[in-house]
Amino acid sequence: MTSRPTIAFAKIAAPKKGSVFVLAADGGGLGEAAKACDPAAALARAFPVADFSGKFASSAEVLAPEGTSVDRLVAIGAGKVASLDDYAWLKLGGAVAAALRKATEVAVILDLPELQPDGRQAAHLAAGILLRSYGFDKYKTRKERENGQPEAKKAEAPKPAKIVIHCADPSAAKKAFAHEEAVIDGVLLARDLVNEPANALGPVEFAARTRELEALGVEVEILTEKEMKKLGMGSLLGVAQGSPRGARIAVMQWKGGKAKDAPVAFVGKGVTFDTGGNSMKPASGMEDMKGDMGGAAAVTGLIHALAARKAKANVVGVIGLVENAVDGHAQRPGDIVTSMSGQTIEVLNTDAEGRLVLADALWYTNDRFKPKFMVNLATLTGAIMVALGQHYAGLFSNNDELAGRLFGAGQATQERLWRMPLGAEYDKLIDSKNADMKNIGGRYGGAIIAAQFLQRFVKDTPWAHLDIAGTAMGAPASEINQSWGSGFGVRLLDRLVRDHYEG
Repeated sequence: MTSRPTIAFAKIAAPKKGSVFVLAADGGGLGEAAKACDPAAALARAFPVADFSGKFASSAEVLAPEGTSVDRLVAIGAGKVASLDDYAWLKLGGAVAAALRKATEVAVILDLPELQPDGRQAAHLAAGILLRSYGFDKYKTRKERENGQPEAKKAEAPKPAKIVIHCADPSAAKKAFAHEEAVIDGVLLARDLVNEPANALGPVEFAARTRELEALGVEVEILTEKEMKKLGMGSLLGVAQGSPRGARIAVMQWKGGKAKDAPVAFVGKGVTFDTGGNSMKPASGMEDMKGDMGGAAAVTGLIHALAARKAKANVVGVIGLVENAVDGHAQRPGDIVTSMSGQTIEVLNTDAEGRLVLADALWYTNDRFKPKFMVNLATLTGAIMVALGQHYAGLFSNNDELAGRLFGAGQATQERLWRMPLGAEYDKLIDSKNADMKNIGGRYGGAIIAAQFLQRFVKDTPWAHLDIAGTAMGAPASEINQSWGSGFGVRLLDRLVRDHYEG
């Protein structure tokens, strides 16, 4: 939650002061307007001396010419402009943000051969700057000296950078950026939620944060434990019973489509802290379990994005919010609970709790809203990280069309998915001699077993399960994300809705 840069767009002109960034194509090429504009022209003359060729995301800095009020001149390579996709422009924005340092007034000159006239490239560049500039320093009270030691005084909030992107058609860029900014705001909201410590963000506090979406026209409804008991949500409530912090379900509805159209639905796992319950996790790394609500954070960020850009679709977001804690009331291994569906579950491992939360949340969503499809997101299993590492999320689905559309959206946004198998053979591994099913299987195929379990709560509705355990928190840093909480899933699912489900 560092100070967020402000973004504006303007016609190409010579900046009077501050830091100047010039984007140059492969070979150091500039557009005609940039060539005629100092200090861009002065910077271009220095490219051979600086050994700068315009290679993608490369950079070079030269001394500002004497007698000008400009304090920095920085070149950023754009590579082969005609081959750049939307994600490449986000990465270029990230490269600009990485080189900003402490600059407070910045001009970015974007005039390149083969640029599109619709302003989208400038908008994606700006979006990349915002994504890379994000940091979570809400709880820092002291600023650091240059030697890394903290000063003994309260930190002053740094002034946000004012960034003006000079381009051929600033009006078109501004219009295109309005859409992108709505999505980026959703990503940053998801990052904030994942980064919050669990003592500050429990189920009740998370539910309260969803209420803030009402300002965008979202209808928000919060179910309490009393209401969930009436609905028969014994699976979800069993996870929550060891914590003094009450469980909640938040239901968010964006009604941007035609009244007669069935909604599309997104369901998120929101375990605000996961000790593992009585099947307790080891102490090492348990602090990261504040992020076990990454699925719920992504759904909340998605609804924010869709509402902020006024998406022409009916969308429901449902998140199950619990804390999996340990005390004398906590669920025991061997307990049998009854889900909202009426199916009984033998809980053999209380650390396989996310699927118990989603079982009731999925059934509730399907039963109440009769959606066209459901997609659930969850930081569900370490097994998916063993299979895929941290660069892809696992995709499980009972519907090939939905799976294909999700895969395509992942390729376009680079929030990538890899489809994993489902099959009746795996059902045998969760059959229980004491109940309708058990919540774990054997040693192998843990991510598949979890998905197979969830499939029992979706009936015939087209459905996909995204296991985002490796991508939503602690994922490798990238050109557009330096945060522990990545906000994974917001851009992906916004793209899915935009490409296939808007009227």
